[in-house]
Amino acid sequence: MALPGVSRGVDSATQSVSPGLLPTSDLLVRACRGHRVVGGPLLWFARDLAILHERRQVGRGGSIDTDPAAIVEIERRRMELVMAIDDWVARSIPRHRLGATLHTETIGAVIDRIAESSVRAHHALMTLDAHDDRLHGAWHHLAELADAYDDLVRDVLAGRRRLPEW
Repeated sequence: MALPGVSRGVDSATQSVSPGLLPTSDLLVRACRGHRVVGGPLLWFARDLAILHERRQVGRGGSIDTDPAAIVEIERRRMELVMAIDDWVARSIPRHRLGATLHTETIGAVIDRIAESSVRAHHALMTLDAHDDRLHGAWHHLAELADAYDDLVRDVLAGRRRLPEW
């Protein structure tokens, strides 16, 4: 997650391919919070995943949803969204085989983790004291996931990394 006004070093070959294909982590996190962002279906999927994580972690009215049927439905819908992301990526992103190392997770799984971490970080911001280590830990975790996602996108688009096909 880049800081405002700070450009990150992205090689020109990756930069020319990435617009419109895979959103940046900044856009993903903004979409997870419900901000209107332009960038394609992955952002809609990310927002839907964040809503599901909110329902699972915070629930309506601030309490955790413990109804087993609701939890099963939330998990089922999350899996559908992750599979939809992975299907979209498989159809839209060029695949590189020669010399590309295999990543351990799909893009859908990574976006799901970013959505979950975003919900946790924002919930911590609203409920914990500013000096609470859990608050800082939640935001640090989100920042690390966001940076790792941006690195993965750069490597996939440059052909240095390939995604699992499951």
